[in-house]
Amino acid sequence: MLQIDDTIISFDLFDKCFACDLAQCKGICCVEGDEGAPLQNDEIATIEQTLPAVRNYLSPLQNEIIDSQNFWYNDRFDEPVTQLVNGAACVFAIFDQVGICKCAFEKAFEDGKIEFAKPISCHLYPVRLQKYHEHIAINYHKWNVCDCALKKGKSEQMPLYRFLETPLKRRFGNEWYEKLEIAAKETIEYR
Repeated sequence: MLQIDDTIISFDLFDKCFACDLAQCKGICCVEGDEGAPLQNDEIATIEQTLPAVRNYLSPLQNEIIDSQNFWYNDRFDEPVTQLVNGAACVFAIFDQVGICKCAFEKAFEDGKIEFAKPISCHLYPVRLQKYHEHIAINYHKWNVCDCALKKGKSEQMPLYRFLETPLKRRFGNEWYEKLEIAAKETIEYR
């Protein structure tokens, strides 16, 4: 692990190759799992503001769940996460014509309806953030549903940190990402 500012970064970001392969996985990470997608506290207010535009992309069942149960709940660790449909799919998961699961926020963002792309935890996946006192740990989350992304990443020689450049910059800033690139180069040369 290495430290940049207040972050502690797993070497997996440099060592793992990764590139989502939606044609293979169909976005299953938005459908399977134990809990909803982690939310930052400030994202709850943003989602509340953008929800009217996003509702148009959701099914009647999804809107009913949001009305009756809210769009988020506290998980078993007392952390906010997105609500689930039938204990499985994220309440904001939508499917395109070929059955690929996508995010309603991302679709509304692409359509120019909102300025919020999607929760940062979703944008950063398969990386998970964990707060430890004054530090934020940045770790790779291994999940077998992403095996095809590991294969594709390896064939494209796409290191995980490069695949996640946009969301990492969104969360930590351009200057932080520049430091990460320097650290990646030095780490790879050193090893």
